[in-house]
Amino acid sequence: MPQLDRTFSVAPMMDWTTRDYRAFARTLTRRALLYTEMVTTGAILHGSPRERFLGFDEVEHPLALQLGGSDPGELAECAAIAEAWGYDEVNLNVGCPSDRVQNNLIGACLMGHPEKVAAGVRAMRDAVSIPVTVKCRIGIDDQDEDADLERFIATVADAGCEVFIVHARKAWLQGLSPKENRDIPPLNYPRVHRLKATHPELHIGINGGVKTLDACRAQLEQVDSVMVGREAYQNPWLLADVDQALYGEPGPAVSRHAAARAFRPYIARRLEEGAKLNHITRHLLGLFQGQPGGRRFRRHLSENGHLEGACLRVFDDALSLVAEREPADAA
Repeated sequence: MPQLDRTFSVAPMMDWTTRDYRAFARTLTRRALLYTEMVTTGAILHGSPRERFLGFDEVEHPLALQLGGSDPGELAECAAIAEAWGYDEVNLNVGCPSDRVQNNLIGACLMGHPEKVAAGVRAMRDAVSIPVTVKCRIGIDDQDEDADLERFIATVADAGCEVFIVHARKAWLQGLSPKENRDIPPLNYPRVHRLKATHPELHIGINGGVKTLDACRAQLEQVDSVMVGREAYQNPWLLADVDQALYGEPGPAVSRHAAARAFRPYIARRLEEGAKLNHITRHLLGLFQGQPGGRRFRRHLSENGHLEGACLRVFDDALSLVAEREPADAA
């Protein structure tokens, strides 16, 4: 099995990294590793139809499924299902701080249960041949960012996990909302850098607060990979330079308009399948961020994309509100 290149990835984000966003991302970058939203083991095992939770377009590869769960048997079963569906990696969420997942022993609260995470990783690795990875925080609440993180990593690595993507913030499960947990706990990049220095045998990726490709390059001098979240969603044009800047290959999009046009056949196909236009095009609202006409583009899609029978004409009309620039000027 070819080795996944994780140099740059787009973080799993609830309600954002849907199949439609990921397909759109592929008009901008061929090389970035993409992640699904977190899908719970319960949704996969008991939800119907399964396509709703696991469906994706072939263009999305390389693609990782992020799982939320803690029961080893359920995680193993879901990992096997993911492999059968064609995913390239299974990632266990040990970073989400929401109350809903805490109550089900999912997400960041598992930082306090490294043996349970190790058992889940071991069960998944026994069930599949694709990589099993972990996304975690540097700690939760009053944990010691040095000793407790080291214990977590060492315990889970002993179960066979070789890849950790570390959000360089603590999660405060007591006292902060999930939204506040994305910003208020201070970033501690040096702790992740030390983790890599201590464990050269492991793949250590970093996540949290990275907003530019220059910042990505700086991080890659210290760690193995960089995962970008909100910036890659809110300012998707960032992805257009990833292939050239980080992989030395030309990217697929020569301009914002070209990317939008390349996405048009996908929109048409999804509309034929019964998807609603605004559910697809909401992921493009940031494409013309900072460009003349960008606000008109967003407003037209927002005001018309949800209407009954909204079709490709709405998208085309929105696109016509933004002056097309020469590729050299499109950055």
